[in-house]
Amino acid sequence: MKFFPVFFITVMTAVTLQAAPKKLLMVTTTTSFRHTSIPNLEKVVEQLGKTSGEFTVDFVRQPPGEPQRPKQDASDEEKAAYNSARAVWLETLRGELNKLSLESLMNYDGVVFASTTGDLPIPDMQGLIDWIKAGHSFIGIHAASDTFHRSPEFFDMLGGEFEHHGPQVGVEYVNQEPKHPATAYLGNKWSVQKEEIYQFKHYDPAKVTDLLIFDKNPETNAPGHFPASWCKQFGAGKVFYTAIGHREDIIDASPDLKDRRNPVETSLAYQKHVLGGIEWTLGLAQDK
Repeated sequence: MKFFPVFFITVMTAVTLQAAPKKLLMVTTTTSFRHTSIPNLEKVVEQLGKTSGEFTVDFVRQPPGEPQRPKQDASDEEKAAYNSARAVWLETLRGELNKLSLESLMNYDGVVFASTTGDLPIPDMQGLIDWIKAGHSFIGIHAASDTFHRSPEFFDMLGGEFEHHGPQVGVEYVNQEPKHPATAYLGNKWSVQKEEIYQFKHYDPAKVTDLLIFDKNPETNAPGHFPASWCKQFGAGKVFYTAIGHREDIIDASPDLKDRRNPVETSLAYQKHVLGGIEWTLGLAQDK
């Protein structure tokens, strides 16, 4: 029988633990506007994990059968039928969101909210916030900031709340942190041919580290400070948010996407942006 020195076993165990991929839970459910680009986000984030080998992705997806809201001139009977059907569907959604219970979250290193919208019936908002603060990761993409408008503690964690957006336009992002993993590949300025631009409330630049901003209002061209992506420490946890990711051709590098306005190179740069943000929250990458 062979005996190995204790230090050898310890080193091997440390290497094994270090090599184990992190685990992310990606939430793409909505109770308000639903982006058509959500499947692209799901595909790309999952592929980033597989290609990098750094993390795996489980999903909280939209249950099928969501009833369509009746027209304004619908009869009382039609409205009542809708309300009844929606109550049933919301219970199904609530069951799917049980994956965000504290017991379930203990299986993950971080949570991704990708274009979620509305007041999602999660099991325990304060529990989620405390879990992040205790040392876990939160990654918010695009409409994550258009979620939980009745929960100020969520926006205290995130760093800002969606207020409105204007038409899709061509823009130039100013890189505030060219050494950060989420922006190191974008140069001092990053031009995008077409994207939907969010404006925020309850945002304080002193409480976040801005990554990408506009130095003029995208709607009026008035000079100022307008955030597009940021990160922050939240207790022992880390938060990364990017408002970018409305359009399929921003997210997805497939060259055959219909009505592509942004070149494939823009999509690849965006994917590095998201991957760098994920890596930073998980402690897998530092400033370059």
